[in-house]
Amino acid sequence: MISRLPLDQQLDSLRAMLSRNDVLLEVLARTAKLDLPGWYVTAGCLFQTVWNVVTDKPPTSGIKDYDVFYFDATDLSWEAEDAVIKAGREVFAGLSAEVEIRNEARVHLWYEDKFGVACPPYESAEAAIDSFAATTCCLGVRLETDGRWRVYAPHGLSDVFNLVVRPNPVLAPQSVYEAKATRWRQEWPELTVLEWPSTSVTSCSCG
Repeated sequence: MISRLPLDQQLDSLRAMLSRNDVLLEVLARTAKLDLPGWYVTAGCLFQTVWNVVTDKPPTSGIKDYDVFYFDATDLSWEAEDAVIKAGREVFAGLSAEVEIRNEARVHLWYEDKFGVACPPYESAEAAIDSFAATTCCLGVRLETDGRWRVYAPHGLSDVFNLVVRPNPVLAPQSVYEAKATRWRQEWPELTVLEWPSTSVTSCSCG
């Protein structure tokens, strides 16, 4: 099993699987051109590519969009973020996928209105990745200037390779986790979805 390989070999396997998704490779390459601070391509487009490879589906099957996080606390205005989003539209023009760019330094300004719980300010894009509703989502990849891949995976890769969806009850409410898990199981019925814990301690993170 891949999840029992040494970590360096797991990372090699992750890159090999993600490289099967040509759209993802293009998103990584084009995002690097934007030169955004602390950026990652993250969440569904990564772990769902792995799920597709493991279950012998086309690499892009079921992937709704490609999320790009960056972190710029120097200007928290919507206008600054919107300028980046518009620049992204030009960079990603012609790509057969939706790419969503978000400044994670601004999440606390809108999160409560959308999800009903408060989110104190993040200190980094990594902090945002830490607090997705499922630990399986907590994965980020970016291209460094020398072409190396930087992989951020605070919960490791075992669940990703093993098709396990595990709750991460640090901010997002149970309803968000369960809605996502239900949607994912419709596309990937091979998933093992673990139940939300009966009691949890809520801390301040989101994504």
